Amino acid sequence: MPTPNILWIVLDTQRADALTPYRSGDPEPVTPHIAAWAERGTVYERGIATAQWTIPSHASMFTGEYPSTHQLIQADQALDPAYPTLAEILAGRGYQTVGFCNNPLVGILNNGLRRGFQTFYNYGGLIPSRPAAGSRWPWAGWWEAYTQFWRRLSYPVQNAFARSDFLFQLSLQPWFATVWAGLLNFKGNTAQCLADVSRFLRRQEGGERPFFCFVNLMETHLPYRPPQPFIDRFAPYFRRDRSARDFLRRYNREPYRWMAPLPAPLSPQQSQLLQDIYLAETSYQDHLLGQVFATLEETGLTDNTLVILCADHGEGLGEHDFVGHAFVVYEELIRVPLILRSPGQSRPSRVTTPVSLRRLFHTCLDLAGIPQPLSLLNDGDPEAGVVLSEAFPPRILIRAMEQRLDRLLQERQCYEVRRALYQHWRKLIQVGGQSWVFDLNRDPQELQGSPAAAAELQDLLAAKVSLAVAQQRCAGSVDWDGDLVRRMQELGYLE
Repeated sequence: MPTPNILWIVLDTQRADALTPYRSGDPEPVTPHIAAWAERGTVYERGIATAQWTIPSHASMFTGEYPSTHQLIQADQALDPAYPTLAEILAGRGYQTVGFCNNPLVGILNNGLRRGFQTFYNYGGLIPSRPAAGSRWPWAGWWEAYTQFWRRLSYPVQNAFARSDFLFQLSLQPWFATVWAGLLNFKGNTAQCLADVSRFLRRQEGGERPFFCFVNLMETHLPYRPPQPFIDRFAPYFRRDRSARDFLRRYNREPYRWMAPLPAPLSPQQSQLLQDIYLAETSYQDHLLGQVFATLEETGLTDNTLVILCADHGEGLGEHDFVGHAFVVYEELIRVPLILRSPGQSRPSRVTTPVSLRRLFHTCLDLAGIPQPLSLLNDGDPEAGVVLSEAFPPRILIRAMEQRLDRLLQERQCYEVRRALYQHWRKLIQVGGQSWVFDLNRDPQELQGSPAAAAELQDLLAAKVSLAVAQQRCAGSVDWDGDLVRRMQELGYLE
């Protein structure tokens, strides 16, 4: 049996509750292609992102570590070389490693997330690049090399926006946001990217080397501009309602509103509009993904390819008086879709136990012949249904907001580190010195937290975080501190 391939698709900023496998009662599926694909895969009902935004979440998926361990938690940082990335390890095992990325935070910033990729295409940023095979022109190969060269020269300029308070403040101005969101390809090009991914997959049929193909899609990220047929389907009132069009136009042009806590709740009409337009973006992305799923079936690659479909985080649409994905650890941000289809899998299954997305790192290594206890391909749950998520406040965003919104940031505790701990259906949220426990079976919207029930889970959270920090001191090794292990054993979560 040849070494299995790995296709890992990250739906950036994708809420789980917007995908058909996680919805019930819809008269018409929002994501029919994903639903059909999941019918022969494993759907994890509670896939949990390790962080609330792109960079720390991707770092966890690529290293298998929590943010408190890998410490890549800010936009101006880089991943410590002590932590080998999944692409580096797989390249060392003979894999062809290639990335198709639409998110500039992954594909452009000099943060170490591209380490190990032998080829990496960026569809976002000042100078997009794509494979030569995606063009019908005879000079396409030369053009690919040319754009890759100029991209490397442009990286310092584009990286400066993650390190300079002045440039970041400038990028939040409405007039400039229109430029970078449109002309500078902030969201990349989903249609072009997936067409190139399909071409890549067709060329792998009968290939001599296994491939690790990473794909990041940004369609459901702001600004929202889905094609009109999808708007008509999910927001049929949009054409005739001028106030709805004006609100979305302003919202798209004001990046502050994508990230700042809401000073007052959205109106029911505004909230409904954001939800409907978000569904339109989700459905359009599913429409484009259909070609990739069809290519996998047509080429027979499904017989020897692990396909991972997940998100790095979700998106707040006004719940808990927050929008975007900067601060909180509520379900709308950290419960994400996670669907695996193993080589040759034909029967569907569903897993209700909470599962951390960091375990995808171990799953890929296990498939590549490096046995891993935390692999999702193993029977049982070595983590006993206990999962951690961490939200470290993005410093550059805080500095950009505090002059005008300092009081609101303090009231909403945006300066504090937030953490969530799952224990099966129970969830602890800790913000500073305050804690609440939610029963997600009875209260899935997290509206009725109980401070009185927090003591046991607080001890477990403290032990879990201490273990993550101890591993960070060991520079990525798994030599756990004996006292901390004993604490976990006393609590009944390790044997």
